[in-house]
Amino acid sequence: MINFEDEIKRFKPSLDVDQLEDAILKVDLTDMNDLMTQLMEEALKKGNDPS
Repeated sequence: MINFEDEIKRFKPSLDVDQLEDAILKVDLTDMNDLMTQLMEEALKKGNDPS
């Protein structure tokens, strides 16, 4: 059975849209495309042809 008093104590409200945007923009999200681009640029700078 659900103990509503415990559930209310643990409740954390979700972020507002403005707060959510700020939280997302502050996170540095590097995806696989970013990693591959960086590796390609480094290889080209070193003179290694990646193809």
